[in-house]
Order: sequence, then structure tokens, then C-alpha cells
Amino acid sequence: MRTSTAAALTVTLVATGLTPLFLAAPASAAVAKHYDDFNGDGYRDVAYSHYYKSISGADGWKGGAVKVVYGDASGLDTSHTQVVHQGSPGVPGTGEADDNFGESLSSADLNKDGYADLVVGNPMETVGGSEYRGSVTIVWGAKTGLSGGTNVTPKSGAGSRFGHDLATGDFNGDGSPDLAVIGGDEAWLYRGAFTKSGSTGTVSKIDKSGQGWSSYRLEAGKVDGDGRTDLVVIGEQVTDSAAKHRIWFLKGAASGLTSGPSKSYASAPWTLAIGDFDKNGYGDIAVGLPDNNNEKGAVSVWRGTSSGPSGSMTYNQASSGVSGTPEEFDNFGSALAAGDTDGDGYADLAVGVPNENVAGNDHQGGVHLFRGGSDGLTGTRSTWIPQTITGPATAGAFFGFDLRLRDLTRDGRADLTVGLADDALVLRGTATTPTATGAEHLPEFGSGLLD
Repeated sequence: MRTSTAAALTVTLVATGLTPLFLAAPASAAVAKHYDDFNGDGYRDVAYSHYYKSISGADGWKGGAVKVVYGDASGLDTSHTQVVHQGSPGVPGTGEADDNFGESLSSADLNKDGYADLVVGNPMETVGGSEYRGSVTIVWGAKTGLSGGTNVTPKSGAGSRFGHDLATGDFNGDGSPDLAVIGGDEAWLYRGAFTKSGSTGTVSKIDKSGQGWSSYRLEAGKVDGDGRTDLVVIGEQVTDSAAKHRIWFLKGAASGLTSGPSKSYASAPWTLAIGDFDKNGYGDIAVGLPDNNNEKGAVSVWRGTSSGPSGSMTYNQASSGVSGTPEEFDNFGSALAAGDTDGDGYADLAVGVPNENVAGNDHQGGVHLFRGGSDGLTGTRSTWIPQTITGPATAGAFFGFDLRLRDLTRDGRADLTVGLADDALVLRGTATTPTATGAEHLPEFGSGLLD
């Protein structure tokens, strides 16, 4: 979806250098091994926007909320959940009917205590009488789960809708996770470490000064193999009264981020995912272009090298070996996720086609899984995952509008989470294709899967 981080940014950080933590409790003053292990038990947790049942507060909260499902040895424990909102103990702010707490999500161990912290954007928040000023809240991880929170102070000039998108990573390589935030049409880099009292490292603007640049979406990952996290920004650049759809690569550096190459597209990029699809040590940047060619859609992959991204390949439903036929309004590439689903060491790419019409069922949807290999991604190694793995064929299921690939069972294979209308399904990774056998449903799923 255009307004959710998961659909706009189904973002996806495969090459972050994060590995599983096998200890029952975190070591003191050590950064959590999993950026999404909120209670430090060694298992990944899943966070997403809670299904919005009521704007009146009948559910005990209003203005949006985030649902967390905690991991265990079997993958996810759907009986061990938590709802976080602005009425939760210690979480700052007041939920209001027009808020959207949880529109954007990210996570990292920002205070380096061994527990991952959840970063929540609420770009519709009214602050001090300013409508849609926006807020970003860090909800702190702890042994018992997420608890309490601290707001990130907007930098002067950050504009409205602060928290429209978020990304985390160690961009300067100092061992402290950093946070990138979009407010209005500007992006800001907050350097770590962060404290519960609200202090951070230095803050700087991410901008092409004087070049008519506006920032919309963010994705973090490792592209050039130097060990630091890099950042990719979806934006728009206005030159001579013409607006160009672009993405911009920023290289992680000791100073924070340094400007790298940009790439233009005929249609607006919606989503990004970073993965090493050819296992050459450099992360490749997948770009979802669902509006391409009368909304038939396409995915462009900008290949990673030691000097940053260079060269690209394009995939769509007309690519050799890819199931289906490109049709107007399919929106191939609306959601992307990267991860190694079959454990062969190559990152794979999941591509959502939520508006695909199947056998007369409008917007039934589906997912194409492109497997990585020594030659990168090819259509001949792609597999169609239909909506019918969830049950009977259903019009309006929008299967594939949100995607996430993470190894939840610690078996070396990424599990695929697929969002559809009013539900999400976690498919276990296998040596071939993610399977619905043993699949889990995420309770009260709304949208916006944490990357």
C-alpha cells in the first residue's frame, strides 16, 4: 500500500551482518544480535500495524497501535503477543482519532543494552497545536518485552509528517545503531547511541542541497561490502520544472553517509529491498515499480559492487520463465522482500502482485519468488505462490500486498510472511518453495510489517 512502510518499503535488509543470538539472555552493554529480538531470548519477533478496529477507542486505545508476536523455538508463539499504543504505560503522547501510530516501523538496539528496540512513526500526530507535525517514538526492549518509550526530537526544519518513514543501521561503523527519519520531504540522520532520556548523537540533514530533491522512502542495507550500512532513498528531483522519479544511494562512512549515484525511472518507485542475489559479497538493490507500463508493473535490480550500485536488470511477468501475463493494474512489484528461503546461501526475492486477477477473481493476488544464483535472479528460477494456498480462491484477497522474509525458526531458511486483506500468513522456508504446511496466521494483522 502506498501509505504503509511495508508496502512502500517492504524493505528488507538481508546483508546487515546480524546473526542469531543463541543465549537465553543478552550480555550487558552488548548490542542485540537480532535487531528484532525485543525480549532478548534469541528468537526473532514480528511487529506490524494492528488491525484498526475502532477510531473511537472502543478497543482501549485509539490513534493506531502496533501488534507484536514474540518468537520461540517453533517460530512464533501467537499466544504471546503485545499491543503497543500511546496509551501503553510509559509510551509518550496521547492517541487521537486522526493519528496513525505505527504507519512506519523500524527497529534496532538503539541504547545497546542487548534488547532490540521498536521505532514507531506517527506522522499524523498533532504536536503543540500543529496538525500532522508527526512523531517518532522509541519503545524500549526489555527481558519482559517492550516497555516504556521516548520520543525522538525533530530537528528544526524537519517539516510536517515527521516519521513518514524510518530506517536503522550502523551507517558510520562505530558499533552504535543510527536512525534515519523522513519528515515532510526531508530526510534526517540521527547518530547513535540513544538514551531513554532522549539524547542522541549528532543530527544532520540528508539532502541534495539546491538540487530540488524531495525524499519519500528509505531502505538500509549493505551494498558495497565495506561493513558499514548504506542507505537508499526513494525521492523526486525537480529540474527545469520537470519532476524525475529517482532513487539515491548513500554510502555508509565514518562521517555518517556520503552521497553516491542516483538512478531515474519512468514511473514512481514504491518499494525497495536489498539482498546479495548472486552471493558476490555485495548487496543488490531491488526496486518495485508497480505503476510501470500502465500499472502492469516491473522490478529493477541495481547491482551492488565495491564502489556502490552499477548496472541493472529488469523483471516483469513477461520475463522468460515467469508465470502469468502482464496486465494493466496488476501492480507487479507493489511489495518486495529479500532473504534466503532455501538455505543455499543466495538471497531470493519475493515480489507481490496483489491486484492480479485470477480465473475471474478480481484482485485475488499472488507472489512471485525469484531464486538467487551465481548469475543473480532469473525468471527461470521463479515460482508462483498463489492465494489459494490460504484456502478457496477469493476475489479481493490482495494476496501479496505486504511481504517479509526472515528466518523465524533458526533453520537457515527465511520464512515468508504474506499480507492479504485482514490477514497475514507465515509460510515456512524449505529447500524448494515456502510451504503452507504448518503456516501461522498473525493475529489482528493490519498492515505495515516490520522489515
